[in-house]
Amino acid sequence: MQTAKNGDTVIIDFVVHTNDGTVVGGTEQEGPQTLTIGSGEILPQIESALTGMEVGSEKTVKVDSENAFGPRRDEMVIEIPRANLPPEPQPEPGMTLSAQQQDGSTVNLVVTEVGEQSVKADGNHPLAGEDLTFGLKLVEIKDAA
Repeated sequence: MQTAKNGDTVIIDFVVHTNDGTVVGGTEQEGPQTLTIGSGEILPQIESALTGMEVGSEKTVKVDSENAFGPRRDEMVIEIPRANLPPEPQPEPGMTLSAQQQDGSTVNLVVTEVGEQSVKADGNHPLAGEDLTFGLKLVEIKDAA
């Protein structure tokens, strides 16, 4: 039976859970995803787990927060004076803002609190600090060219 190897394009189904069992991602809504092993399209631990799998086989992979989206960093939660925000739309919790960092790159911030003079926004990835468990199923292997 053929097994997946570095350079192969594979089609996978997966589901991602946090430690408390909350589903935070997967292919249930959008259907199987296509990726190439070794191309860095997915976490290295997942690429490693897919390597050697056969079509139809399933595997569970645990990825700690350090190797997933990193730890939560308090310095990524900032206060923004309302005077620095556009007048419309009015900020509200859950709203996403984009900000330019000192190095010129863009970071997405999620508004967590709205005050009269400022808003608090969080630049951490929503899954920062979370250990994740991936349930993988290899659907198809397309040979490397």
